[in-house]
Amino acid sequence: MSGEAQPDAARSIALIGAPIEVGTSEPGALMGPAALRTAGLVRALAELGHAITDRGDVAPDGPAGARGLDGVAAWTRALCRVVEAVLDEGALPLTAGGDHSLSLGSVDGVMRHCARRGQPVFVLWLDAHADFNTPATSPSGNVHGMPLAALCGEPGFPPLFAEPAPAPLPPAHVHLFGLRSIDAGERALVTARRVGVTDMRTIDEFGVVAPLRRVLDRVAAQGAHLHVSLDIDFLDPSIAPAVGTTVPGGATFREAHLIMEMLHDSGLVRSLDVVELNPFLDERGRSARVLVELVASLFGRRILDRPTAPIQAVPSEPAGRA
Repeated sequence: MSGEAQPDAARSIALIGAPIEVGTSEPGALMGPAALRTAGLVRALAELGHAITDRGDVAPDGPAGARGLDGVAAWTRALCRVVEAVLDEGALPLTAGGDHSLSLGSVDGVMRHCARRGQPVFVLWLDAHADFNTPATSPSGNVHGMPLAALCGEPGFPPLFAEPAPAPLPPAHVHLFGLRSIDAGERALVTARRVGVTDMRTIDEFGVVAPLRRVLDRVAAQGAHLHVSLDIDFLDPSIAPAVGTTVPGGATFREAHLIMEMLHDSGLVRSLDVVELNPFLDERGRSARVLVELVASLFGRRILDRPTAPIQAVPSEPAGRA
């Protein structure tokens, strides 16, 4: 794909490396930030006219090598500080990982920034998995399958956030998009908490446009800060194989680009995670290049310039889907 962003779309973006893999049992995700840089992430965004600065890689608070919830807590507190500071400077934080437990820190930083401004936060979770397990429900114990449950205030977690901790993220302000794998315990929690869900069955039936417009309508109506968390396993593994938890039947190349283009056109995205890239499992850098292309689409790369249509209300979702 090629093209340039319109001048009025230029953003100040801060790239934050989060080489974290303590939330997963599969080694290799710590190489994700380096792979995205090597694949040309900074160059791609600069060529679109954005003012991008690379803040380097964050180091965890506390001893190196801690794993599980203790290790994730150390990363969470360090990432939170950096993300909050970037937002306070008026820039958009792009946190590159690293396993999905990094979103504990990035979303925590977003919530602290927005709490001081009285602005609600909405999280769009582009992922094959719900990541709504708790220590009691998780079959594996891997924390990268738990960040949303912890952020939404589910019980059973040790202290992960710096004090004073922000109010939990309302589950109704979370939307899982592209879901196709969920454990029994987290299925019950997602249903009970009324988390928004657009699963792959819905996408197969209706495509991505109408469901995503519904999400964007809600964000715009609330004047919310939209945080997007893009897990590489949202994509079908035939497109991006560099992930330790592959689930067949994911988004196609064009579906993913259309989602990114719609997010850009909405003008609502204020922070972004790109997670779970494991270069050790990649094929000659193919997955990293795909992710760079997707991020470029989110920040304005297009083939032809076209008028941006305002977000329109669309019919309600079928019963049982939030």
